[in-house]
Amino acid sequence: MMPKVPIIQGGMGVGISLSKLASAVANAGGIGIISGTGITVDEMRTHIRKAKDRIKGAGYIGVNVLFAMNDFAEKMKAALEEKVDFIISGAGISRDMYSWGKQAGIPVISIVSSAKLAKISERLGAAAVVVEGFEAGGHLGTDRPMFEILPEIVDAVSIPVIAAGGIMNGFDIAKALSMGASGVQMGTRFVASEECDAPLAFKEKYVNANKEDLVLVKTTVGLQGRAINNNFTKLISGSNKLKIAKCHDCLKNCSYRFCTLDSLLTSVSGDVENGLVFAGARVDEIKDILPVQKIIDNLTEEYRSAQMDSILPLS
Repeated sequence: MMPKVPIIQGGMGVGISLSKLASAVANAGGIGIISGTGITVDEMRTHIRKAKDRIKGAGYIGVNVLFAMNDFAEKMKAALEEKVDFIISGAGISRDMYSWGKQAGIPVISIVSSAKLAKISERLGAAAVVVEGFEAGGHLGTDRPMFEILPEIVDAVSIPVIAAGGIMNGFDIAKALSMGASGVQMGTRFVASEECDAPLAFKEKYVNANKEDLVLVKTTVGLQGRAINNNFTKLISGSNKLKIAKCHDCLKNCSYRFCTLDSLLTSVSGDVENGLVFAGARVDEIKDILPVQKIIDNLTEEYRSAQMDSILPLS
């Protein structure tokens, strides 16, 4: 399985990366990912089919399902039935998920943030691992930078390693590949794309964000998450419990201090002040909303330029 460019678009929930974004990335030569988080199994099936219908040539579509969610097994089995090209799973691992993938002949990829977890994933049957560093948006599994963890994981496993978290341009891609990564996963840059499934207000929050607007919040999953500062992050920065209108009962383990899913649904409905807006550490570098093809063309150009710089002697 070889895409034209070694770029996987990160699976971003809730409702940020669905069929529109995933198919645009696949058509531009990368690998598109539909996030299965916060949508029903039927909605996920519909988005997989829509994405496949929109692909013009040989494009690849994967699905991201989170192990921490109660509907993990159901979502994973549905994605396998829909014959996606692969499944990426984060927020925990189980032996079952790899054997289900094997039975269906579909690769299962784990998101990890340590060499130890990468080794366990490989032993259990992961086809590849995505190394996510501290610079990522959303939930964070480590406080270490990606480029620090990457070489350790490349040395620890013999399966392909994909670098994620803080990859923003073609120079980052060149650096990751030179360190042994087989490809990169990028989420934040693709949010500010014309085809991203998020509303315009959400994308504009990215374009207008400064470095000092980023905060780390403790979500109900029990992990820290990186988000853009707004009314909601101020509300949850204390220890007070927020009144939950409706519990979605979505997590295997939840602190019930507020509803992470509901706060993500609020922001994706366009109310970006009163819901969570997750973003990567380098979101301030994004200055415009571009078509996916243009983003990939820019990345390719920067990557080539970085390669030329490494070949040419310094004057």
